Amino acid sequence: MHPAAKLIGFIPTRDAARARSFYEEKLGLRFVSDDNFALVFDSNGSLIRIVRAPDFTPFPFTLLGWEVPDIDAAVAELATKGVQFCRYSFLEQAPNGVWTAPGNVAKVAWFLDPDGNTLSISQH
Repeated sequence: MHPAAKLIGFIPTRDAARARSFYEEKLGLRFVSDDNFALVFDSNGSLIRIVRAPDFTPFPFTLLGWEVPDIDAAVAELATKGVQFCRYSFLEQAPNGVWTAPGNVAKVAWFLDPDGNTLSISQH
């Protein structure tokens, strides 16, 4: 692998129209194209392909995440767009859904896309 190679993320969807609305309007990613296999979005210079997959089971863990400079502000902004954050009984989370890792080394908040894929935002 060449060290300058750019990362491309892949996320499955059963409903491309619903996924496009979520990733473009709620998350604010820039739509690049639709090649009939996948919707392509630009996320700060990295491409994310939302792949048409008529039948799949979402993974029970985070599939993709974004690092943000201020997680509380990012959670508040996403919440105003209708994004709901996951609550986990085995974690102590703040009222807004943010979990602080032991040693205060990271803060994470999780949410689901329309297909049930777990996504996250984090502050390190």
